[in-house]
Amino acid sequence: MSLFWSQQQTPNPFFNFGTLRHLKKNWNSNIVRAPLGIVDLDGHPGYLNNTEVEYEKMKAVIDGAIQNNIYVIVDWHDHQANLHLEKAKEFFKNISQIYGNDPHIIYEIWNEPDRSVNWTDIKAYSNVIIPIIRANAPDSLILVGAPTFAQDVDIAAADPLNYQNIAYTLHYYAAVPEHQQYLRDKALAAINLGKCVFISEYGTVWYTGGGAVDEGNSTIWWNFNDQYKLSYVNWAIWTNNPSISPNLTGANALTQGTTNNQMGMPSHWTTSGALVNKKYQTTNQGVKGNCPSSWYQSDYNNNTCYNYINQNFTWTQASFYCNFLAQHALLTSIANASENSEVLGINFYSTGCL
Repeated sequence: MSLFWSQQQTPNPFFNFGTLRHLKKNWNSNIVRAPLGIVDLDGHPGYLNNTEVEYEKMKAVIDGAIQNNIYVIVDWHDHQANLHLEKAKEFFKNISQIYGNDPHIIYEIWNEPDRSVNWTDIKAYSNVIIPIIRANAPDSLILVGAPTFAQDVDIAAADPLNYQNIAYTLHYYAAVPEHQQYLRDKALAAINLGKCVFISEYGTVWYTGGGAVDEGNSTIWWNFNDQYKLSYVNWAIWTNNPSISPNLTGANALTQGTTNNQMGMPSHWTTSGALVNKKYQTTNQGVKGNCPSSWYQSDYNNNTCYNYINQNFTWTQASFYCNFLAQHALLTSIANASENSEVLGINFYSTGCL
């Protein structure tokens, strides 16, 4: 799942650990995209004019992703990144120096190059930014935006960058007629050239983020993505609030007024959110463990499942009852501060545990 533009609110209610925990637990999502808003948006200053504040938002998401053991796309969310080269150099140098080759991090260096640039311009920009990242993260996956708002992946693949672990991004919105087989053919052309395609943003609605959900074409796209083993990240975890984003409410996964603590509740999902959640819950994302039904899967150890007994027992009785609930179950033994914090923070009643 992708978050919304970082600068849309300060503090941003979803750029935090709690959001990522719910994405993993309640959305079965193994990745989060953190869009760093570069220019001012609807009167809200972006990274260019509010650098420290926006930078700290990104660090909060990166740290939360690492703690929750999911991937995070560090997204330079810009349409004209070539005009902001110096700030991009500064940002990616700092982030890669701090986090380096951490396996959780994916670097997206240009969100959607607009029609003012061509692939030659994008390559020139990439040939400056990629070596900066590679100096600190030699093996990390780097995403490069294809021309025409991340659609012409065939053009990028036909004249590729000369680096390893590079993917070219494809963006689509399922309700747009021009985003159907035409774009899938472009993806196939890139795939047939042996290049990696990564769908770092897609929507179930119109490309503006508005309009009705197109379930049929969303399903066609998901089937295509799964067939060719493409990664795909939905836009966006945000509230359906017309006063904040009046033209983008269709793509928002959450209803108006939803907090990050309510993200796991179906009553707070929009039509798009419910459809995407259903898809992710029925897809093997490598997130869910092998816990018995209604047990809580540990974030820190995939072999650990928790349950709660709300009765007074002696140690012997509790141990016996534990084994009765599930074969080989034992009373919980806390080994470190992370496990202790996790157990204290579990709301067992919301997970359905006893």
